[in-house]
Amino acid sequence: MAAFNVVFGCVMALLLILFTISSIARYYIKFTLFVVLSLIFATAPLPLMFFRPFSPKNALIPACLLRITARVLGIRWTVRGLENVDDSRGAVILLNHQSCIDLYVLAVLWPLMERCTVVSKRSLQYLVPFGTATWMWGTVFIDRGAQSARSVLNKQTEAVKSYKRKLLLFPEGTRHSGDKLLPFRKGAFHVALDAEAPIQPIVVSKYHFLDSKRHKFGSGEIIITILPLIETEGLNKEDIDGLVETTQNKMQEEFTSTSAETKQRLHGRD
Repeated sequence: MAAFNVVFGCVMALLLILFTISSIARYYIKFTLFVVLSLIFATAPLPLMFFRPFSPKNALIPACLLRITARVLGIRWTVRGLENVDDSRGAVILLNHQSCIDLYVLAVLWPLMERCTVVSKRSLQYLVPFGTATWMWGTVFIDRGAQSARSVLNKQTEAVKSYKRKLLLFPEGTRHSGDKLLPFRKGAFHVALDAEAPIQPIVVSKYHFLDSKRHKFGSGEIIITILPLIETEGLNKEDIDGLVETTQNKMQEEFTSTSAETKQRLHGRD
């Protein structure tokens, strides 16, 4: 036992030294912590979730623990536009997609929005036990690019319309770290039109502290902006291209603005 303690102490000391002097080591150590702690904190409350299976409220305890993890990793956030949240009706939530650490953004949003359900790729469902936990808090899984994806989203239309669910999707379809949002896919907009529900754009400023190409994972701030609802009442399928364009332009404008703001703060701190 004593030998184990000595080896463990030496390993921890080495990791601490590497974390301090090497940005590459810091990148991998932080991402390892992100994966391990997310797995633990998201799945530890799993037994409690069986008392109310598939309820979005099952995500509240993991969300609280994940927010603590984000703080530990040096991620801070500001939420703007809470006055734009309307829990009296359903909506289609659109969120720009940058990295797997968007999980922390979801952890911030879950307690702020009633009945919020995330749409994710089906492969996540098979990452037991993490996928099991996400399934138990109501995540909707789709096979992207398959005809079945449209069928699954169609079934969510009734949940949005009749049960006031908030269906959260990443309209870009894939994550990226550029300055321009990728072209939006139309699936989410079809759901909004079919459910006669508003679109709620949410914009997360760029992760200036994170750069996978340069293996950089520092500390920094993000701004999460909940934009005003975009109503779809009275619109039909012929209006969908204009709706997509309007939504993307609003989100791009906010993304550019808040990203410039957090970049200036980061450089000012440096």
